[in-house]
Amino acid sequence: MRRNPAPAELEPVEAFCNTATLLHGEDEFARPGTAGGWLRAHGYPEAVAPGDLAALTEARETVRAFLVERTSPGALDALNHLIRSVAGAPAVRPDGSLALRPADGGPAAGIVRTVLEALLRDGLTGRHATRLKACAAPECRWVFYDRAPSSNGLWCDMDVCGARHKMRAYRARGGAAARRDG
Repeated sequence: MRRNPAPAELEPVEAFCNTATLLHGEDEFARPGTAGGWLRAHGYPEAVAPGDLAALTEARETVRAFLVERTSPGALDALNHLIRSVAGAPAVRPDGSLALRPADGGPAAGIVRTVLEALLRDGLTGRHATRLKACAAPECRWVFYDRAPSSNGLWCDMDVCGARHKMRAYRARGGAAARRDG
């Protein structure tokens, strides 16, 4: 996609969520080999069991669903359940930063905790609140950082997802007008 990457503090969330490119049917967590390459490239232990890959995929889709609709009761419940499943009570480190304590010691839980720490610390409040989003196109859901001053971006790429939406709306209006005239 064409947008600039998220700021460094939100990069773990953006990179994790974008391990799947739904428009192209690609998923880094679909096979151990591709998952290992992604994990290694992002500084995580690359030896992950197939069950852990399923857990990572589920966590990714939970975070994406939350970024699509932050106020949805279902998305909030799912995110809170994910947090409870991999982390205990949060702790403040000596440097003042937030840390999630392990509730589960597995490798997948450690990866998800890293992503959730970044989301909770930097993606929900402050200057980044509501700027990390998932594309509004249901067939895409690419996660992007909205740099528009009004923070009203909907599409990961206006030339792809935005143009498709506009074309569908245009055709829908044209179809309605043709039926009305006929």
